[in-house]
Amino acid sequence: MPRGKENMPPFLLRIGLVLVFLYAAIAAILDPFSWIGFFPQWLRGILPTDFLLAAFSVYQSFLGLWLISRFKTFYAAIFSVGTVFAIIFFNIGDLDVVFRDVAILFMALALAFLNLRNR
Repeated sequence: MPRGKENMPPFLLRIGLVLVFLYAAIAAILDPFSWIGFFPQWLRGILPTDFLLAAFSVYQSFLGLWLISRFKTFYAAIFSVGTVFAIIFFNIGDLDVVFRDVAILFMALALAFLNLRNR
């Protein structure tokens, strides 16, 4: 828990991002059919879908743990920005579903800017 109210915004942004990444990682393992559609068709043609889901779940779990660790938060936030941007970009046709990810993208950007001096 952060000390002082000036540390609360980055803490809240980190917790929000951690919950998003860990939830998605766990949900993709528990219900892969609901999540595989977020990968572009061309990528699903190259790699087995089970591998894609498992690898991305590991990546999201790693990213969530990295964010909560507070180690090099700026870089963890930048990876979060890239990850969420890619999700939006490759699923822009399903904007009705991924429009929430735009808010998550801006959360990650805010966290990066708040930690810009702590690179």
